Amino acid sequence: MQFKDVMKKLEAEGTAQNRKVYARHGATGEMFGVSIANIEKLKKEILRLPGDGRPRYAKHAHELAVKLWETGNHDARVLARTLVDPQQIKSSQLDAWIRDCKSHITEGAVVGMAKDTRFAETKMKKWRKSSKDLTAAAGWNILCELALADNDYPDDFFEPFLEEIRDGIGEGTNRARYAMNNAVIAIGGRSTKLKRQALKVAKAIGKVQVDHGETNCQTPDAVDYIGRVWERKKLLAERRKLKKSA
Repeated sequence: MQFKDVMKKLEAEGTAQNRKVYARHGATGEMFGVSIANIEKLKKEILRLPGDGRPRYAKHAHELAVKLWETGNHDARVLARTLVDPQQIKSSQLDAWIRDCKSHITEGAVVGMAKDTRFAETKMKKWRKSSKDLTAAAGWNILCELALADNDYPDDFFEPFLEEIRDGIGEGTNRARYAMNNAVIAIGGRSTKLKRQALKVAKAIGKVQVDHGETNCQTPDAVDYIGRVWERKKLLAERRKLKKSA
């Protein structure tokens, strides 16, 4: 599928209602207002996913993603996130793309791109120190992704970040505070040791104030959500046990 064809499809799928919703979430500039469901549908059509649903990244799809991002169009950038090949992304591209972000939606798209690259840890450590709100948020959100992923990071990799959040969240920028709070939750669900430490941090920082604009979004209570994570872990473990014994 060619670039012009993709842009025409995006425009055709846009709605005024979705444009209003995205605008309330901070999206600015040109946008068609395409639903996430239709973004996913178009992604599958472009990548021609097989029955198992696993992406088969092609060179043309990655090149298309870069062109889509360069349009500056909100929907094109969200679609671009689903098409990029993590193996082909350059470090300089990620830095440029996070600078381009005007809303937490596109910031999330860049996080989705960065988390699967070999630059994930580097970008996390660099971006979280940024004075720019969305860049700092992206850094902390990559940390969330690293905490949630099945990887070999030891507990002591995450411990210093919990201390940093405890001591610095009060001075953090708006979306960065939200991401830092989410990082406490994600880290707290990684191991029993980190659970104890994350709960201490969550209790120390208390309720985190975040301006969500004209939306109904709320900032999760970290203590409560860490508890939910472990309740779910327990439930899944019990289900696996029952399945084995059946």
